[in-house]
Amino acid sequence: MKYAKFITSTIAGLALAWGSAAYAKCDNCGTVTDVKTVKQKGEGSGVGLVGGAVLGGVLGHQVGGGRGKDLATVAGAGVGAYAGNETEKKMKEKTIYQVVVKLESGETRTFSYHAASAYKVGDKIKVVDGKLVRG
Repeated sequence: MKYAKFITSTIAGLALAWGSAAYAKCDNCGTVTDVKTVKQKGEGSGVGLVGGAVLGGVLGHQVGGGRGKDLATVAGAGVGAYAGNETEKKMKEKTIYQVVVKLESGETRTFSYHAASAYKVGDKIKVVDGKLVRG
């Protein structure tokens, strides 16, 4: 009977040790909680502004005569500068795809991609070398 108690407690201890090891926390593992598409505004470098001002000024100069021609040239340059700057910003606009992950450590991380990703909310992932991997 003495050996039976020893064997039972040894088996129980081993089961406990193996059981907790099987459920060890993985700080790099987590779940996708959100997938977003974000429009990132473009910035004007001044090229569109200057190009638009020149083009607008030339077109404005074609209108009217005398002082009216001067006023039209200035107004055309102003409108052209604004339009050129807005066009440049629109052309530089980007779409970013973000995958938000809640890690088992409690940390929330966001990963950005230039193309739509195949990850969906609820996917189990692992972070390896700073990148998402299914897992």
